Amino acid sequence: MKRYCFILLFQISLIVLRAQSYDFVVSLDGTGNFTTIQAAIDASKAYPDSPVKIFIRNGIYREKISIPACNSKLQLIGENAENTVISNGDFFDKVNRGRNSTFHTYTLQIEADDFRMENITIENTAGPVGQAVAFHSEGDRSVLKNCRFKGNQDTMYLSGENSRIYLENCFVEGTTDFIFGGATAFFDNCEIHSKSNSYITAASTIKEKKYGFVFNNCKLTATQGVDKVFLGRPWRDYAKVVFLNCSFGNHIISEGWANWDKTNRNKTAFFAEYGNTGDGSSTRGRVQWSHQLTKIQEKKYTKDKVLAPAVTNKENFWEL
Repeated sequence: MKRYCFILLFQISLIVLRAQSYDFVVSLDGTGNFTTIQAAIDASKAYPDSPVKIFIRNGIYREKISIPACNSKLQLIGENAENTVISNGDFFDKVNRGRNSTFHTYTLQIEADDFRMENITIENTAGPVGQAVAFHSEGDRSVLKNCRFKGNQDTMYLSGENSRIYLENCFVEGTTDFIFGGATAFFDNCEIHSKSNSYITAASTIKEKKYGFVFNNCKLTATQGVDKVFLGRPWRDYAKVVFLNCSFGNHIISEGWANWDKTNRNKTAFFAEYGNTGDGSSTRGRVQWSHQLTKIQEKKYTKDKVLAPAVTNKENFWEL
């Protein structure tokens, strides 16, 4: 009993000490500075000289959150990813904003640069009712670590022609096109989970960009019964997606990739693979317009090269 009490007190003291190192603490029980995350963001200094750090205690925060461009260098750090949850349920028909309603369905929207997030779940709870974004990112130099992104269609929208995003040890789930957009994103040691037979990625990389979505050492999994999943399809011309040294479940279809219906986007898309393993990794049946990288080509897809140039005099910027 004494040992249990000691461990409990030790864990509580760690939480207290950790919270003291932050600018604001958010807690649903009123023991922090704010009871909502948006209130803490709104109280943060605009264009700060140093990062603004917000610690979020465990709880389900039922909010639709927007971080504007003026709140650069903002950091959201959760107590732990399983129990620190930001939840909302907007979807295309519900928001009713015309043909572009998808982009108003987000649970969390990031417009600011130098955003960082750790140990948080972002979810859209609308269910399989069409487009329903959980995470919407437009800023540059974002770092996401140990986070979970849960939804169905269009779970993660990574936008911005000049935006770069690094994701480490994250979980992303969805149904159709659930990782989409034109940003450059490097997924490192993440789990990508398909909930239905459909497409994982829908990149819209512009012609001038060398990199789009890069998945490195990731694990592709699926819900039981799902057995016909494509790695991606080109949302726009010049879409770029690469999977490196990933583990593919048997839900990945032999063709691997698909063209966008009634378009010629396959002629400009660059979809490639290298060193993948698992039941769905065989490239013998891949579409002819996809690519298999050589060992020399694979070396061009390191984190530093994909996300370069980093911030001046901050060589470890992408580390959280």
